[in-house]
Amino acid sequence: MKKICLLFLILPSILIFQSCNNISSSTKTTKNDSNQDANIERKVDSVLALMNLNEKIGQMVQYAASWDVTGPASSEGNKFKEEKLKKGEVGSMLNVTSVKAVREAQKLVMENSRLKIPLIFGYDVIHGYETIFPIPLGESASWDLEIIRKSAEVAAIETSAAGVQWTFAPMLDVSRDARWGRIMEGAGEDPYLSSKIGVARINGFQGDDLSKNNTIAACAKHFAGYGFGEAGRDYNTVNIGEHELHNAVLPPFKAAAEAGVATFMNSFNEIDGIPATASKKLQRDLLKGEWAWNGFVVSDWASIAEMIAHGYAKDKKHAAELALNAGSDMDMESYAYEAELEKLLEENKVKLSDIDDAVRRILRVKFQLGLFDDPYRYCDEEREKNEIYTKEHLEIARDVAKKSIVLLKNDTVTTKKSALLPLSKSVKSIAVIGPLADDKDTPLGNWRGKGKYNSAVSLLEGVKSAAGDDTKIYYEKGIELTSKTVAPGENQFLHLMEFNTTDRSGISAAVAAAKKADVVLLAIGENAFQTGEGRSQTKIGFAGLQQELLEAVYAVNKNVVIVLMNGRPMDITWAAENVPTILECWHLGSQSGFAIADVLFGDYNPSGKLPVSFPYNVGQEPLYYNQKSTGRPMSTQVTYSGYNDAPKVALYPFGHGLSYTNFSYGNVSLDKAEMAKDGEIQVSVNVTNNGTRDGEEVVQLYIRDLVGSLTRPIKELKGFEKTMLKAGESKVISFTINTETLQFYTAKNKWEVEPGDFNVWVGGSSTTKNKAEFVVN
Repeated sequence: MKKICLLFLILPSILIFQSCNNISSSTKTTKNDSNQDANIERKVDSVLALMNLNEKIGQMVQYAASWDVTGPASSEGNKFKEEKLKKGEVGSMLNVTSVKAVREAQKLVMENSRLKIPLIFGYDVIHGYETIFPIPLGESASWDLEIIRKSAEVAAIETSAAGVQWTFAPMLDVSRDARWGRIMEGAGEDPYLSSKIGVARINGFQGDDLSKNNTIAACAKHFAGYGFGEAGRDYNTVNIGEHELHNAVLPPFKAAAEAGVATFMNSFNEIDGIPATASKKLQRDLLKGEWAWNGFVVSDWASIAEMIAHGYAKDKKHAAELALNAGSDMDMESYAYEAELEKLLEENKVKLSDIDDAVRRILRVKFQLGLFDDPYRYCDEEREKNEIYTKEHLEIARDVAKKSIVLLKNDTVTTKKSALLPLSKSVKSIAVIGPLADDKDTPLGNWRGKGKYNSAVSLLEGVKSAAGDDTKIYYEKGIELTSKTVAPGENQFLHLMEFNTTDRSGISAAVAAAKKADVVLLAIGENAFQTGEGRSQTKIGFAGLQQELLEAVYAVNKNVVIVLMNGRPMDITWAAENVPTILECWHLGSQSGFAIADVLFGDYNPSGKLPVSFPYNVGQEPLYYNQKSTGRPMSTQVTYSGYNDAPKVALYPFGHGLSYTNFSYGNVSLDKAEMAKDGEIQVSVNVTNNGTRDGEEVVQLYIRDLVGSLTRPIKELKGFEKTMLKAGESKVISFTINTETLQFYTAKNKWEVEPGDFNVWVGGSSTTKNKAEFVVN
């Protein structure tokens, strides 16, 4: 080590990555490997000691690829970026996505800069790179942590094969408002479920060794409160109390920090008047201080500069000062750090120690990724050719997709004297109807990485592949969902949907097809770009003429299965009251049609459960199961905490999901009725499959702290287990309740268990009545 440092001092222009390679050949990210951690810290210190101020500030700068980096920059702005890269005054780039492009961008740094500090390349890989998995909200409906981990692992393999080492995922924002378009990107309304799913995704992306060239760095976003924007509006103001912040918003982020997530991203929103990007309390005091997390924080796109529009910063210089002092390490596309930090340092408005801390954190992640060992370790053309969109990856995508489907309703119909699903493969005729029935693009959803336009398997294709040879299939689109078509090459992100409200010319043909068929599969819901960033809505029902089509088809054939494709909870109250069967299919990704057909025809017994509540109407939003009692929870009078024109509960609650078999629960059993604050109680329940089909059930554990120093939710998810039960089989499912289960952020502003009375429920949804009681002393 002394020899290496001496070489650095004598020959500062030597290639740093070559010298560091002599220290060790690989860098593992296993959390408890103290020797590896110490080795990385020595390397980081060695590099930091050689850097001048411009090079340090440069590491804190991230550019988007606004030109084809495989060729020379054309515009003045891009020429400026190119020169900064050559000087080694850029730390990261995003949206550079191919081995060739990554190699060329890296070469600008490695062949021209003084210290040869490699770039880290990032990209929004939200639910797959080219093989597209269900949107995160849909995938969360699987409640299957292993397949969620596996889908992130596949995404990491494909992303790294394309040269990229960093994804801006998972989104850990707890989301209670269906109006918020970005609800599709998270795990729903519950902090416990969001924590478990977030950790599964982080483990899938990062694996057990971040230096392997088939893993990528994950990013926990958005820190914090983004999903609580007023009125469900994206980027909007957040007003929540300190205790709600800690109890409802922060748990998934703390779990991510403890799981060793490489990076965090701060948030666009403000909380209680302070933009998250300028929140020292969140970033420097809590995340880096109390939680002792050692990765780096990247701003969201231009969130540093946007503090000017917030009315919190006077100009970019002031914004850069606020962001750095708060603990924001890397500036994504604000150009504030590169322009202002040197002047701020001269004026003593920022500290060199904070700049060094930011750079140290960024270098640490680059060492963990093995970029100093080999800046081109991810630039493998053979991997890019052979490990993206493979048959194996598509098979995994199909498995994840079918497990993400939720059977919301499956009532007996008079004509059949049984439920419509599962369909028999010998059914004589099926009408496949709807604007989404033969849509090969909508199933890809928003934030589809490098998913190719029109590459998904449509519902119609899936049904044709699964139905018997003698089954007659009628297809009619019925209506166009939108009135304006966006060309495949255009940036869909920049276009708002314009819905068809006048052209009914196809409805008569759809009605005719429905009349002829034994059963109708009606594919309706949302276009892929109705949800996602910037896609907040005040109406969450069926847009355009879909409701009219639904009612016209149902009028002539009551055997209707709604195949719902969507990215948010929707107002489907009319359908729930009238249509016998509703299958929640989300936007399921590349293998959507095959996965839906697997469920429709009973090749897979649906096992999904809702990670978010479905309302009776939009006026109930925000809506969530773990609300507070209030002083007037229920009454036969009008003076209680409810509505005069709608129920206060959900149409389909959190945790709800049916099966083609029936599960029954025995009484909740506790091994004792009392426990100490630092003790534990074993909770057990006997679960039986009473039906004739094998099936998986998500057994859910909820608790309530009846009296606290703060008012507590009426019910909180604190455990779950997904288990397979054969027809007629029974199993005893057990959970342990301990300090971790019962603690909350109390009125004393600390996490602790308070003594008192508790309820515990175990069942198949958040509405279970299967209860026991215990006392904590």
